[in-house]
Amino acid sequence: MSNGYVKRSIRLRSDLARRLADHASARRASQTAVIEAALESFLSPDASDRLEAALARRLDRLNRDLARLEWHVELSNETLALFIRNWLSAAPASPNGSDQVARAQARERWERFVVMLNRRMEHGPRLMRELSGEHDGK
Repeated sequence: MSNGYVKRSIRLRSDLARRLADHASARRASQTAVIEAALESFLSPDASDRLEAALARRLDRLNRDLARLEWHVELSNETLALFIRNWLSAAPASPNGSDQVARAQARERWERFVVMLNRRMEHGPRLMRELSGEHDGK
């Protein structure tokens, strides 16, 4: 028992022994050092706290990502619903030969569409509420 070390003999499954050897070789460390580090981590009193904190950080990041994704999907749904509603209600056929007038009308309609979409995304009724029969007053 010189220098504070105790010799232990253990048996490992062959696949685990191979993985240990590969890992130690890749890290340029001894197998003893890898086993010591693994045991230190496994037996440390705060190992579960560190794991829980890491999982909590990951879940928080996933929640933020999911909220962003939800907003973008909602924006896409609202855009499509508003576009279809506007197209069906305000798309008279333009007479032949008036390309400049038609382009000007298209530009004006597009600007109105963007303004309406912004207004709707900020505080207007959402498509899901409209479809479910709910209104702002409820």
